[in-house]
Amino acid sequence: MRFSAIAIVTMTFLAAAGLSLVAAGFSVRTIEENSEYGVRLALDENALPWAEVQANGLQVVLTGTAPSEALRFKALSTAGGVVDAARVIDGMDIRDSAGIQAPRFSVEILRNEGGISLIGLVPASIDRDSIMAQLSPMADGGAVTDLLETADYPVPDNWDRALSFGITALESMPRAKISIAADRVAITAMADSAEERRKLEVNLARRVPTGVRLALDISAPRPVITPFNLRFLINDGKARFDACSADTEEAQTRILAAARAAGMEEKGICTIGLGVPSPNWARAAEQAIAALAEIGAGSVTFTDADITLLAEQGTDQALFDRVVGELESRLPDVFALTAVLPAPEVADARGQAEFTAILSEDGKVELRGRIGDDTSRTIMETFAKARFGSEAVQSAVRSDDTLTEDWTVRVLAGLEALSRLTSGQTTVLPDQLTVTGATGNDRASAQIAALLAQKLGEAADYTINVTYDEALDPVAALPTPQDCIRRINAILSTRKINFEPGSDTPDAAAAGIINDIADILKECGELKLEISGHTDSQGRAEMNQRLSEARALAVLNALRARRVLTSSITSVGYGMDQPIADNGSEEGREANRRIEFRLIGIDAAEDQQGTPAQAAADAANGNDNGADGTEKQGKRE
Repeated sequence: MRFSAIAIVTMTFLAAAGLSLVAAGFSVRTIEENSEYGVRLALDENALPWAEVQANGLQVVLTGTAPSEALRFKALSTAGGVVDAARVIDGMDIRDSAGIQAPRFSVEILRNEGGISLIGLVPASIDRDSIMAQLSPMADGGAVTDLLETADYPVPDNWDRALSFGITALESMPRAKISIAADRVAITAMADSAEERRKLEVNLARRVPTGVRLALDISAPRPVITPFNLRFLINDGKARFDACSADTEEAQTRILAAARAAGMEEKGICTIGLGVPSPNWARAAEQAIAALAEIGAGSVTFTDADITLLAEQGTDQALFDRVVGELESRLPDVFALTAVLPAPEVADARGQAEFTAILSEDGKVELRGRIGDDTSRTIMETFAKARFGSEAVQSAVRSDDTLTEDWTVRVLAGLEALSRLTSGQTTVLPDQLTVTGATGNDRASAQIAALLAQKLGEAADYTINVTYDEALDPVAALPTPQDCIRRINAILSTRKINFEPGSDTPDAAAAGIINDIADILKECGELKLEISGHTDSQGRAEMNQRLSEARALAVLNALRARRVLTSSITSVGYGMDQPIADNGSEEGREANRRIEFRLIGIDAAEDQQGTPAQAAADAANGNDNGADGTEKQGKRE
């Protein structure tokens, strides 16, 4: 009986122990499963799929190869946020960083008459369909060849913006090579003319994204000049070109030198182009200009190989005959000379016929004087309306049946010449035609000379007095980013933006300087600029850094207050890290305390020349605009 009681108690304890073991095992498996599930879910949510999770009792073991030490630590922290960090066991490896360094992504886009080609290495995530959709319309029916290779690495900063800018730039250039990287876009292209090249350079420089440098190599072919012309005049003791063409830079230099020897005082424009009728063009031009200078007054006109020398009325006949004879004997082969000495005037009791057309600055044209019969009058008025607009023409001419047959041709030539100007006047007489006025086309005078020579004949007497006004030139009048930064630096080279001692508040004198800079920026439009603040070395580095940042930002805010577009302007403080003079002297510290403006995004170091920093350094610390207080703040600290 006693044995049975002991057995029963023993069996009861054994049964309880077994049940406890079963329950404990079940609990451990439950904890393991819940821990493993929770940690794995957290790793997936934090984009860490490479980390493997295995629960071993209360411990959670992380294995796998981490791309970097930072991601390994992130995985440990993520797991430690789900279970007790003491339970997390680190079994992870770290991938060799040298083996995963991303390649330099770049793409080269070539465009010509045959189509478009893309060559290079780009991120695997690039949207190639979108790129093809953008490039296909530019191919003009040609093929778009995709030779791009891809690599599965992170997309570099600025890559998307640089690529978008390069593709957009290609739209305006039918013949171009564009090399694109994340930090730089290089464009090699050919423009149709020098004017088109300037437009492209200005537009591209203004649109380059922040953080991307731009390198431009845009060439323009020499224009085809037809007819290849030159017209040199000496009137009232003054010499000038109405038109000048040259086939080489050497020829240009020789022709301009001959003109200066003949009395021309102005700089002179001689266009280098294609179409010269003879390699001896420069020699013929030199000889003809020298001959006209010896005669003393008149004009010499080249139309290809035909030369017309028109002496002033009243020139001595013997002098004229001698100079013309010598010129004919010296001229190179191919050139043919026609020399004219007008006969003395004979009074006409009936009065001289005259036609005048006046073009005002607002585009209105007033026609006065005589024209031929009614048919000629209709032809002339129709031509004028076609050139200047129906609403712009006001006609007050009268018919005169006694005029010669070539009168209408002379009138139409004068009107066509006038249409090349912004404002001016043309006067037609029986023996002379005069065109005067202003234009924004620096080749208008040459174009008018070629036109009149073609319409009136090589021996015709005409006078062209056309002034080139850069303000009327839509391209030349637009300042380039380089022009703008040079103008700003010209201000800062003589006048310094100073601040109240130890603060970021500009002093009273700074307002006028910032006003002048704001006027330039309003004229220049949107520019990608950096406004940088600099201090001397006195005081703590941290304090100087903060002060330089605050002062650069203060200048930027001052420009905003003056309604300057500042979305593409950044402010940066460099503290005392970029001295331009010796901080051991007061003059050097004064030079180092400064505000600078710098273009960003353009590969052209010379465009930054003339900065106040350079002026101060070149002047050996000679700026005496006064202290800005940085050193005083440093001493107090």
